[in-house]
Amino acid sequence: MTSSAHLLDLIRTTPEIDLLLRSPFGFDIHRKYYGEDFRLASGEPLEVIAGESAGGAYFLCAERNGRRPVVFASSEGEGGLIADDLAEALEIIIGLEWRDCLSFSGGGDVEVMQASARHLERHRAAHYADMDDEAARVAAALSLRILPATDLVVRLHAAASRTEPDYVVTDDAGETFDPLFGESTEPRHGGWHPGPDGG
Repeated sequence: MTSSAHLLDLIRTTPEIDLLLRSPFGFDIHRKYYGEDFRLASGEPLEVIAGESAGGAYFLCAERNGRRPVVFASSEGEGGLIADDLAEALEIIIGLEWRDCLSFSGGGDVEVMQASARHLERHRAAHYADMDDEAARVAAALSLRILPATDLVVRLHAAASRTEPDYVVTDDAGETFDPLFGESTEPRHGGWHPGPDGG
């Protein structure tokens, strides 16, 4: 298992990978000014490790069972667990349009998330043809796995479903963030509704 500290050091010292993670994957280790006062509702501290252009931030939690879980908090007030360690989080980040899979999840329905993921994969293939190659380069440099989107959706759903009670995010005023699961069922980019086969 690759430690979070080692992965972050590899990103810092490998400019090409740092740049690829920043864009197109939205994991920017230089954007850490958001969420410095955030913590878990339990009172446990969060260590901000990266941000993204829309104002969201990624955090490491305190170590549990030899791993440091990863929490994401959006600028719209949604937050929660996305993975049990940084390696798993990065595999989701490079392999899946994960924010939209959560936003368009029908309130946390894994089948709706799978249908959303299929639609978003088609959109990504049509409009961002280089992203699979770029994901492969990041994975090779950081010793990550390239996994099928269906597997990543299951992992993401399982993690986000465990946000309560241990990984609920609060701000410096004590306000609790909303769950990452959105109620919508139609991914953006339009023109798609889940049919009887979910696709």
